[in-house]
Amino acid sequence: MGFDTGGNYIISNVIPFRRRIDPFVLVVGMAGVKLGDQFAQVGCAHGGRLAAIARQVGLSGRAVAVAPDTATATLIRKAASKAGVLVEVEAAPPTRLPLDDDAFDLVVFDNTAGLLSSMSAEDRVAAIGEARRATRPGGRVMVIGSSPRTGLASLFSSATTSRPFDPAPILAEGGLKAPRTLAERDGLVFVEAIKPRTSA
Repeated sequence: MGFDTGGNYIISNVIPFRRRIDPFVLVVGMAGVKLGDQFAQVGCAHGGRLAAIARQVGLSGRAVAVAPDTATATLIRKAASKAGVLVEVEAAPPTRLPLDDDAFDLVVFDNTAGLLSSMSAEDRVAAIGEARRATRPGGRVMVIGSSPRTGLASLFSSATTSRPFDPAPILAEGGLKAPRTLAERDGLVFVEAIKPRTSA
């Protein structure tokens, strides 16, 4: 700040105020849960994503996380506590989910660390079948995966991306209808399918 040669007061090197952008807007929008919903997530590669979705159901809803082992369950509890959200945490294999039948509006598989893609084909179908069992008729099962980096990001990234994995055929084989990719942005891909309202 100072004066120019004409005696005018000037301001320089001022960084304008910027609103902080919520990094989980995309995940919350794709999940589409609302106050009072019943939400379950299988696997958790990022506690912030889980907490962001769980926050949407509020105290009138329910959020459950199923971890593949006790160590991951402990990390999820810590992440939920830090975020100030209520999440019930269970440790169980994805092929035997400790979830009630027809109870949840949305069941999410977090495959960003390869939870589903690293399973055998038989176990994948069993895991999706378990999610279908726990989802209410008309409810949704979603798989969140990692999408390959493209453009300049791929040139400068030393991270190893997981091999391409399309969950749509597994969702269909598990008895779910209309599997589709909702979005592929910000390094994430969202694929969902619907549990039929009738068994016919």
